[in-house]
Amino acid sequence: MKPPTATFGTIVLTPHWLQWLIDKAPWIAVNASGYCWHDLTPLPGLILALMMAMSLHLAYMLLYLKKMRFTITDEMMIYEHGVLWRQREYMELYRVIDFKEHIGFFQNLFGLKTVTVFSGDRSTPILPIPGIALEYPLVQAIRQRVEHNKRRKGIYEITNR
Repeated sequence: MKPPTATFGTIVLTPHWLQWLIDKAPWIAVNASGYCWHDLTPLPGLILALMMAMSLHLAYMLLYLKKMRFTITDEMMIYEHGVLWRQREYMELYRVIDFKEHIGFFQNLFGLKTVTVFSGDRSTPILPIPGIALEYPLVQAIRQRVEHNKRRKGIYEITNR
């Protein structure tokens, strides 16, 4: 007879677009000031070209953030990223070791946080999950799944303190 298995719903997360604003605020300010002052420089065409290139880069980074997706199933976490070339990274939940929540000053103003997952996974030992709402209990949701998978696989942590 098979032991009963706990089923959790699949969680799909995408970072909030305000995380882009928080991360890129200095570059957005430099870009905006360049557009305002390019007429006063000796090489306005070069400054304008640089500002346009920076604008394209900022737009690409916003699209990259919006295409980023974290899927947490009963047994694994899947991190999808990329715009032109998509990449998926898989992390078995029983390998997760620890968590960290980081809330910067501007993240706190906008009600966001970054959750970092530390694991024994070789390809992705540290996985930051940015732009999560402050009130969302992501660490608890992942932790429940991690503990369930460790019990299911008979994995016990031995610490030397």
